[in-house]
Amino acid sequence: MDPARGKQLDVGQIGLGRADLPAHDAGPFDARALFAFPTRPFEIEIGSGKGTFLVQQASLQPESNFLGIEWTAEFWRYASDRIRRRELSNVRLLHTDATEFFRYWLPDGIARVIHLYFSDPWPKSRHHKRRVVQDESLRQFHRVLEAAGELRIVTDHVDLWNWYREHAARNTHLFAERPFVAPDSAQEGELVGTNFERKFAREGRPFMAMTLVKVSGASAGRSMFEPPTRTPVSAPQDSSSL
Repeated sequence: MDPARGKQLDVGQIGLGRADLPAHDAGPFDARALFAFPTRPFEIEIGSGKGTFLVQQASLQPESNFLGIEWTAEFWRYASDRIRRRELSNVRLLHTDATEFFRYWLPDGIARVIHLYFSDPWPKSRHHKRRVVQDESLRQFHRVLEAAGELRIVTDHVDLWNWYREHAARNTHLFAERPFVAPDSAQEGELVGTNFERKFAREGRPFMAMTLVKVSGASAGRSMFEPPTRTPVSAPQDSSSL
């Protein structure tokens, strides 16, 4: 897998790795501090792939900060280099496991939007535990989102869509489902406009989308001021949205 096709890539100050984070038991890490203007609205994309959504939307939304999280090193390097070359100062890209990052690093109520587009469906039953959306991850997303914050989801995979609907249905105390509204960066007829969406559209695949809005007043996850009970073990749970 070489999205750069042999070209030299420079992640610059855009790309960050696990070594750039404090110890997981050192207390909450406010990722907004990674940006020159940390008080701006903050959005997170899980599975940034080649960075298409970040490049498109961050350019149109310079008043917001965007953190992309990508597990696959090749895509993380490619996207970081791409964002660096476009001089997008409101984007950072982190190479780590997204679900661990939410659970063990991020403090409460900091993100306005979490984007999850074309996540790996992990179609085999024994791999379903690797899917990003689980009851526990929904609790963590709820905790990290600010009041009325949104989890925006798009997929082309019918079984994964049913999984999303089932998890949303049994977590209505955390999230209320609303129709998905395409971001400004999406082209006509697109939901988001990632490389995956454009590739799958040419193949005639169906797309399904939802927005889950945080329900206030629910107690969803452990406080990040409490030390975790175990050391996290990395697992490829977030996917690449090319």
